[in-house]
Amino acid sequence: MALAAKLQLRQSQSLVMTPQLMQSIRLLQLTHVELERFIDDEIERNPLLERAEPQDDAASDQAQKNDAAPEPAADGDWFEAETQWSAEAISEKLDSSLENLFPDDPGTSERLGPDLTAQWKSASGNGAGASSSEGFDVGDMAATAITLREHVGEQIALAFADPAARLIAGELADGLDEAGYLRADTAEIAARLGANATAVAKVLGVCQTFEPAGLFARDLAECLSLQLAVRDRLDPAMEALVANLELLARRDFQTLKRICGVDEEDLLDMLAEIRALDPRPGTAFLGGASDAIVADVEVRAANDGSWTVELNAETLPRVLVDHIYFARVSGHAKNQTEKDFLAECLQNANWLTRSLDQRAKTILKVASEIVRQQDAFLVHGVRQLKPLNLRTVADAIGMHESTVSRVTANKYMLTPRGVFELRYFFTASIASAGGGDAHSSEAVRDRIKQLIDEEKSVDVLSDDAIVDMLRESGVDIARRTVAKYREGMNIPSSVQRRREKRAMASVGR
Repeated sequence: MALAAKLQLRQSQSLVMTPQLMQSIRLLQLTHVELERFIDDEIERNPLLERAEPQDDAASDQAQKNDAAPEPAADGDWFEAETQWSAEAISEKLDSSLENLFPDDPGTSERLGPDLTAQWKSASGNGAGASSSEGFDVGDMAATAITLREHVGEQIALAFADPAARLIAGELADGLDEAGYLRADTAEIAARLGANATAVAKVLGVCQTFEPAGLFARDLAECLSLQLAVRDRLDPAMEALVANLELLARRDFQTLKRICGVDEEDLLDMLAEIRALDPRPGTAFLGGASDAIVADVEVRAANDGSWTVELNAETLPRVLVDHIYFARVSGHAKNQTEKDFLAECLQNANWLTRSLDQRAKTILKVASEIVRQQDAFLVHGVRQLKPLNLRTVADAIGMHESTVSRVTANKYMLTPRGVFELRYFFTASIASAGGGDAHSSEAVRDRIKQLIDEEKSVDVLSDDAIVDMLRESGVDIARRTVAKYREGMNIPSSVQRRREKRAMASVGR
C-alpha cells in the first residue's frame, strides 16, 4: 500500500474562551462587594462607561432615547438594534457569543478583582480653618485583606509562563475551598478544558508547592504530607503515620508503633510534629475586617399563598454606556488606532452591560427554583428542609451544574426566617427508616441539637440513644454520623456533658 499525501476537510464546532466570555463567567461568582470593585476598575479603564445614580435615572433614560444607538433590550436579542459599524466590530473581535455561555458553562480560569489600594482619607473637621491632617483616622488607611484566591492568583502568575498551564492553574484555584483543599475533580477539569490529564497533574504538582504549604491538597493526609515535605520530615515512618490517620484518631498507638516501626518515644515526637502542622492552611486568609452581608435576593409571602422572589435593588450595579459621547468622539478620530480603541471600548462596555443583566437573570432564576424546592422550609422551618443538590436545580432550570455552583457561591437570600446563604439550602440526603421521603442532613442536625438541649441532668443521652430516638421518628442514621454532626456543632460527648452537669449541680448545692 503506497503512502500519499492528501487534504481532508472537516467541520467542527468549539467554544473559544475569549476574554469577554471569561469575564462573564467570573461575574457570576463575584459577591456584591467584589462586583462593585470590579465595576469601578472597568469604569476607570473605559471612558464609555458610567454609573447611573438613582436621581439621574430619568435624565439618563431620556438621553438614551435621544441617542441613535439604543441600549441593550431587556429581553430577546441583545444587539437587535445595534449600528452596523458596531456589529461588524463585535463580529471581528469575538469568537463566541454570550448565549453559548450559560446553558452549558465551560468553566472559568482566574477570578478577577485585585486588591484595592489603601485609600487616604481626612476627616472633614467642623468648618473653616480645619487642617487636612486634623482628625486623621489610622483605620481608614488599612488595606483590604487579601483573599486566598488573590494570594494563589499572584503565585500562579509567577509560576507559569505558558498560557495553557496558567489557565489550568486558574481552574484548579477555583476548586479550592476556604480551608485550601482542592475539591474539584482533575479529570473533569481536563475534559472541560480539553487538556491532557498528565498536564493537569503536572500543573497541580506545581500548585502544591505554593505558600502556605498544604494548599491544593485533596485530603487531610495529603495536606499534612505537603507540609512535612517542606520541612524535610517526610521519612518512611512519618509517611506510614500520615497514611493511617484513622488509627491516630482512635488513639491506637500500639498498632501505630508496629506499622511505623518506631518505639514509644519516637512516636510521641512524631505526634508532636503532626500537632504543629496546620490542617486548614487556607483559613489564614479568612481573618481581617469582613464585609457586611447584604442579601442578593429577597423572598416575601404573596397574597395568593405563594412566594415573591425579587432581586435586591441595592446589590444591582447601575452601569450605562455613553453612546452620545462615543458618537461625538468617534467622529473626530484621527487614525485607525484611535478608531480601534473606541471600538474596543464600546464592545467591552456593551458586553459588560449584557453580562451584568444576564448575571442578574441567572441569579433570579436559580433563587426562584430554590424557593420552589424548599417551600416547606419557608413555611414550617428547618425541620422541613428537603435534601437538595446542584444537579437537581441545574436540570430544572436548564443550566449547567457548574453555573449553578458559581451562582450560589457567596450569595445570600433574605427570607421571612432570616438571611441564608444560597448554599445553605443544598444539603445531603439521609434515608428514611420507614421507606418514606429522605431527610435533610440540616434538619437532622437540628433534631439532634434539640434532643440534647432537652435532656435532663440525670438522663444524658449517648450517641446510641440518640440514634434509637431518631430511628423511632423515621430517620435511618448511623452512630458515627450522629457523632460527626454533634462534633460539627461543638457539642461535647455524653461523658463530658454528664461531668459538666454534675459540676453545675454541685455548685448549685
